[in-house]
Amino acid sequence: MYKVNLLNNIKSPKLELFDKSKYEVGHDNANAEALMLRSAKIHEMEFSPQLLCIARAGAGYNNIPIDRCAKEGIVVFNTPGANAEAVKELVICSLFLASRNIIAGANWVKSVVDKGAEIPAMVEIQKAQYAGTEILGKTLGVIGLGAIGAKIANAAQALGMNVLGYDPYMSEQSAKLLSSEVKRIENLDDIYAQSDYISVNVPYMEATKHFINKENIAKMKKGIKIINAARAELVNDDDIISAIESGQVGSYVTDFPNGKTAGVNGIIAIPHLGASTSESEDNCVSMAAQQIIDYVENGNITNSVNLPAAYLPRSAGVRVCIICDNKPEVDALIEAEIASSGAKVEEKINAATDGKEVAYKVIDLSEAMDGLADTISKIEGVIKVRTLI
Repeated sequence: MYKVNLLNNIKSPKLELFDKSKYEVGHDNANAEALMLRSAKIHEMEFSPQLLCIARAGAGYNNIPIDRCAKEGIVVFNTPGANAEAVKELVICSLFLASRNIIAGANWVKSVVDKGAEIPAMVEIQKAQYAGTEILGKTLGVIGLGAIGAKIANAAQALGMNVLGYDPYMSEQSAKLLSSEVKRIENLDDIYAQSDYISVNVPYMEATKHFINKENIAKMKKGIKIINAARAELVNDDDIISAIESGQVGSYVTDFPNGKTAGVNGIIAIPHLGASTSESEDNCVSMAAQQIIDYVENGNITNSVNLPAAYLPRSAGVRVCIICDNKPEVDALIEAEIASSGAKVEEKINAATDGKEVAYKVIDLSEAMDGLADTISKIEGVIKVRTLI
């Protein structure tokens, strides 16, 4: 019986994907083979030797120590695209919120609720204070054209906006999804200079910390409207507040309010609702569950953020899965040990990514070889070995 430990309040019918005859799923499963989480921060968590994988039910994974996990032989998954539709809809909503003073106007109506019959006449006088602009014909710059960014770009183009997209690392899959009407831009400064709106959709890492800062804001049109539904750390709060106060930024919509941004005029702070739809949460749990199951039972890796992808259909009764240092000498020692054991190899894959410290091997044998896994595990540079029957 495998154990799956849920670190957040994850409640979804998609948890039923775990066969109850094979898996025990709960919130207090000590020494579990798998963890599933959303936003729980686990950098300081000590992982048990039994832990095989961690699945993040969402796209971001900066709450997980992915490098340490790789060194301990723990595969970390995320669920790219599972919440893309929900985040896309929030960003499109944010375009209107940033343009039409909807929230300020609605709040004013609440403030005069005691005026009763006078309200209709007051509305006709006051509404001019909340006049806005239309998005039709305006230019939206989408920075980051992954699963979410491509959807945002397509939707905005369908609404009549001129859409510019920037992503030097765009995947082939996202490129196929992107509308031909979206203009790809190679120079980020051109996005800054030409856009009336900017949507930031890049992952957070050290290189993208405070990606939107005073230097880049100075390159933008005066009155630019910025939307951040990706990660709080992508935007420098002090710089965006100063730009709001000076008028350089017309409005800033963020899905990550904090003590600095909450309550600032010109900043629309949304309480992290990007992926908060029942459909999105179910999609994320479904994808995370399937990734856990396929890895635990078959050793296949899909959407890992710290190990290379690996898929091999089962062709024999015994499968050996090896996580090891990404070094030719380690690979050679493993291959030599398998050869000397007399094992008959039916199928195998060697998954390694240039520049990554950890590699992954899946080997199907015609029959089990006593002691082979133990011998391989003693090779210097081998991190974890599993035998699947």
